[in-house]
Amino acid sequence: MSAAYVPSKRATFLYFAYGSNLWTKRIHLQNSSAVRKGIAQLKGYRLDFWKPRDEPSRWNGSSATVIEDENHTTWGAVYEIDLTHLPSLDAQEGVHIDLYVPLIKEVITPDGEILECRLYQMTNTPRNAIDLSAPEIPYERKPSKTYLNVIWRGAEESKLPEKYIGFLKSIVHNDEDAHPELLQKLEL
Repeated sequence: MSAAYVPSKRATFLYFAYGSNLWTKRIHLQNSSAVRKGIAQLKGYRLDFWKPRDEPSRWNGSSATVIEDENHTTWGAVYEIDLTHLPSLDAQEGVHIDLYVPLIKEVITPDGEILECRLYQMTNTPRNAIDLSAPEIPYERKPSKTYLNVIWRGAEESKLPEKYIGFLKSIVHNDEDAHPELLQKLEL
């Protein structure tokens, strides 16, 4: 954020997106009021991927989560969203089926501003840290190529640091596409 964050006059909340919602086209599918305010880092958390359940995913792979790890930082986009869209964001993240839990965490902008943002963490996360760029990682840790493509687009659109974008592009995918309905919605 180039200038200090100034909240709007309407009832809103700040949301830190680190996965597919980095891309505005994705977040706007269910949260049309989302306005990207800038980027920030979540210190003490690492990005990871996990598919904890046997049920099919419309992404056809694992989904992003953040896991406490004092040696890592996760970059993401900060959106301001109308409070009226909070239920749709919770539903998108699977809060109602106990897939993700909402958290309120402090994130730090490139200018050093500290913001309190809502973010989501999987309720069942992988236990061990692994190199996400290693080809032999377990299948349940691999996102689909569509999911990664959406994250890459969002990272570039958000102007995350180049080094972090390089990290995202090194992550191994499972070589699968998302379900055709989702591909059509995203125009991919």
